[in-house]
Amino acid sequence: MIIEIAENAGFCYGVMRAIDIANRALDKHNKLYSFGPIIHNPQVVDEYEKKGLKVVEDIDKVNGPVLIRSHGVAPEIYEKLEKKGVEIIDATCPFVKEAQRYAKQLVDEGYRVVIFGDKDHPEVKAHLGYTKYTASVINSENEAVKIKATRVGVVCQTTQSVERFGRVIEVLSKKIRELKVFNTICDATDKRQKAARELAERSDLMIVIGGKNSANTRKLYEICKETAKSAYYIETEKEIDSKWFNGVEKVGITAGASTPSYLIRRIYEFVKALK
Repeated sequence: MIIEIAENAGFCYGVMRAIDIANRALDKHNKLYSFGPIIHNPQVVDEYEKKGLKVVEDIDKVNGPVLIRSHGVAPEIYEKLEKKGVEIIDATCPFVKEAQRYAKQLVDEGYRVVIFGDKDHPEVKAHLGYTKYTASVINSENEAVKIKATRVGVVCQTTQSVERFGRVIEVLSKKIRELKVFNTICDATDKRQKAARELAERSDLMIVIGGKNSANTRKLYEICKETAKSAYYIETEKEIDSKWFNGVEKVGITAGASTPSYLIRRIYEFVKALK
């Protein structure tokens, strides 16, 4: 049985940067708050909670230095934290920041803003704040058909699929008189999805590693499920069933942007031992 790990699997730049910022902040402070989980990986969140990074969802529970996670937050969150007088340590991914700037720019220019993404994702919720909550959030071609305006500006959740985004833009371009599009999908996301698809095409079975609350990992799983003969979405090696590998000659492994390298290696070694 051959086992191969996809290129571009695991931590992206934005996540590595957030982790680095958190490490330096924890060296400085005995206690640190995180407004929402630092990244979408339960194992990493648990690890950092033991180091002193406490996750909160309510600003009233913050009474010390606070870390803004990689997904970013809406402008009013910054304002409320500033009023509390606490130190703000901003670990928002630069690519997310760019999407926020474009969302605000489109509103300022008078466009009806459309955000392509998952409405419940924290990044999208932050983008909405930069449009003063006037934007429409869509996640499919069917939803794109329902948009009615003459001037529309579009931004995208950074971890969305390039192919799906392209199909939605095609729908909008046929019905909107003036359409301004900012492709804010992170380049690393595109590369990770392409690498996963290429590996899935030559694999009998794909293992996709990542938090079950990770949007980009879920999209990797959808790609692999469509392409490989079989695919499984796991967080740790405890979820692996040896029966999956009966008759399997080639196993591919990929991982979401919030999956640490040690976890990928651990699962690789676990599967390797099944041989």
